[in-house]
Amino acid sequence: MTGAEIRTKICGIMRAEDALVAAEAGVDFLGLVFVPGRRRRLEIGEAADIVASLRSTVSRPPRFVGLFADQPVHEVVETIKSCSLDLAQLCGQESPAFCKEVSETTGAEIIKVLHISPSESAENSSDEGGIPARLAPYLEAGCRVTLDRLVEGLQGGTGQSFNWDVASQLSRQGYEFLLAGGLTPENVAEAVALVHPWGVDVSTGVETDGHKDVEKVRAFINNARGISS
Repeated sequence: MTGAEIRTKICGIMRAEDALVAAEAGVDFLGLVFVPGRRRRLEIGEAADIVASLRSTVSRPPRFVGLFADQPVHEVVETIKSCSLDLAQLCGQESPAFCKEVSETTGAEIIKVLHISPSESAENSSDEGGIPARLAPYLEAGCRVTLDRLVEGLQGGTGQSFNWDVASQLSRQGYEFLLAGGLTPENVAEAVALVHPWGVDVSTGVETDGHKDVEKVRAFINNARGISS
């Protein structure tokens, strides 16, 4: 995957103006958080307003992704339908059957987050029960996959990276995935060059004082694609 082809996702959008900035910069996906207890969590009405506002403003808007973690299937389905989301990103311990049920019920595509332990290495990632074995059931269920750093007690958005050599090996083996965890405008070009992921996903890395930073959002997208500012 070359930089020009890389998909970009800005997660944790909380304001319509931030969604517009990212859309104008050419982002492919915008993530809206619905996980209880997370700082960026939106109420359904707030999220629906952001989606409707951008779709009425931009002729070719990015695709909207709702983030969930270990929530009842009916809650996930209701939120997807109420907000007219394009995809659901499931960040908890959801089974392949759960993912398939959500997709079949709503028509939304599914991104399943797999968390990579800091102790994971390129040497042991293919062991029995390793990452490929964990990936397989979700790929068979039709899910796309995001690789993110495992931090106990959190289901994503940690701002911490894992060993990119692990992801690079998976890419060389033919797996497609979004890379997340610890990405910033400063290191995303290096990550793309090393890992060759299908896409890159960022939230904390494009924030200043807990809020999306316009210049960081633009720089992240441009740097991921190798575009000079």
